[in-house]
Amino acid sequence: MLAPLAGYTDLPFREVVKKFGADITVSEMISAHALAFKNKKTMKMVEKSPLENPFALQIAGNDLNIIQKAIEFLNTLDSIQILDLNCGCPAPKVSSHGSGSSLLKDLNKLTIILTFLKKISKIPYLSVKVRLGFDKKIPLEIANALNDCPIDYVVVHGRTKSDGYKKEKIDYQAIKTMKSILKCPLIANGEINSPKIAQEVKEFTGADGLMIGRAAIQKPWIFTQIKDNLEESITLRKQVTLEHFDRSIEFRGDYGAIMFRKNLHAYSKGLEGAGEFRNKINTLTNPTQMRESILEFFHHTALILKES
Repeated sequence: MLAPLAGYTDLPFREVVKKFGADITVSEMISAHALAFKNKKTMKMVEKSPLENPFALQIAGNDLNIIQKAIEFLNTLDSIQILDLNCGCPAPKVSSHGSGSSLLKDLNKLTIILTFLKKISKIPYLSVKVRLGFDKKIPLEIANALNDCPIDYVVVHGRTKSDGYKKEKIDYQAIKTMKSILKCPLIANGEINSPKIAQEVKEFTGADGLMIGRAAIQKPWIFTQIKDNLEESITLRKQVTLEHFDRSIEFRGDYGAIMFRKNLHAYSKGLEGAGEFRNKINTLTNPTQMRESILEFFHHTALILKES
């Protein structure tokens, strides 16, 4: 599965990973409040590609009245197969308002929300994404609470909210513990950035699947790497970068060039001349000029690699 990542997992990016073997794609996290009041920007986030089946839409919220309005709108769509509740986002603007990872401090409220979602949603499947706790690990309590919920699967990120994204804090043992208790399938998430680690995490935790987030930003082909041992190359990176860029411009218009800068930072990481390239594209707003810069950068990099 592709993890929901704010600012990254939009429709063009999800199309790219879908072509590289991601089984399930998930929207960026969407505020239930924004859905309830049909925010214009949010309507763009709800769109899905014809390639995305199944497609999961992730919401964040804690007010039942607002959640009901959001689901009433989502029920009018027939494009979503999975509704996912975010109970893991560590961002202060989400958790400080009682949503995201804050729900792990009130498991009774979490249970009420998930039961309510199942009751009012016409979307076929319901899932939840959690961390191991808020400021302390409570995997046993979370697993037991989720066993009382009408969910089809759970994604577990192997850190607490307080751990943020610190590499050394990842705890696969806790995920393994939750897997042994949960009645529903478990998807493991966190620091899975290579085929080797993917295999090790799946075998150690007993997880039914894996969710990959940040590693996919730099390497959208990681899903095919895990499944079929795809070999990386400059040609592959160039091809993916251009296809992703072209689709982003098609989807967002000229403003897509500005939004794509962060993706170019990821695609150029570790390559010769990446620093100069990033400095250059950070000043560009014209899609034609930016595409020419991408071609020039990869041509230059390929020449240097050939000479070396």
